Amino acid sequence: MTSEDRVTQNDERRQPEFNPSAEFQVVEGPRRVGVCFVGDEYVAGLGDPKALGWVSRVVARTPHAGVDLAAYNLGVRGDSSTEVLARWQQESEPRWRTANERRLVIGFGAGDIEQDLSTARSRLNLANILDDASSAAIATFVVGPPPTQDNEFNERLQLLVDAQADVCSRRGVTYVDCFRPLLGHDQWQSDLAASPDGLPGQAGYGLIAWLVLHAAWQSWLDL
Repeated sequence: MTSEDRVTQNDERRQPEFNPSAEFQVVEGPRRVGVCFVGDEYVAGLGDPKALGWVSRVVARTPHAGVDLAAYNLGVRGDSSTEVLARWQQESEPRWRTANERRLVIGFGAGDIEQDLSTARSRLNLANILDDASSAAIATFVVGPPPTQDNEFNERLQLLVDAQADVCSRRGVTYVDCFRPLLGHDQWQSDLAASPDGLPGQAGYGLIAWLVLHAAWQSWLDL
């Protein structure tokens, strides 16, 4: 870790306890819930021949009788946390125009490793997204990156996963660890091996969807 990385990491860790200027609340009366999913190729569902990815699978399995639930996939292949930080607000706001509950699901990680971002920079980017969203009374939910077939890449990814989990824990935000449950998972490995791009297919995205759905997803949505 360079001296600049240490400063970046310490900046995030030494900040006083975050107190948002607004507070998310479930509305009384008719609920119009806008859920924006922002992140990388896993959020976009690339590699899935059914073009569903984990996002559409999760939404399809989310019962919401009596709730107007609108979901928007804003995943971009190769995006790092820096790029998501730069665009999430501008792209989400139009989708929330008619919503009276704004919710944000965040998923990135592989792009940070590919672009050689330091772990300190990655955690600060995530912290900034969560804090900006909280100050705007936007509820957040974070889905971590899954493992790849590259052991060296996975070693770096595990450090990032731990950092993301720590950032979320400090803010009371749900963090879904997709890395450890899928590391060495036979079905996950088979799915990646069958892909020319090393991306999951139907089975792999189904596994991620299962992890999300069993991470208090409906409770987060207050359904």
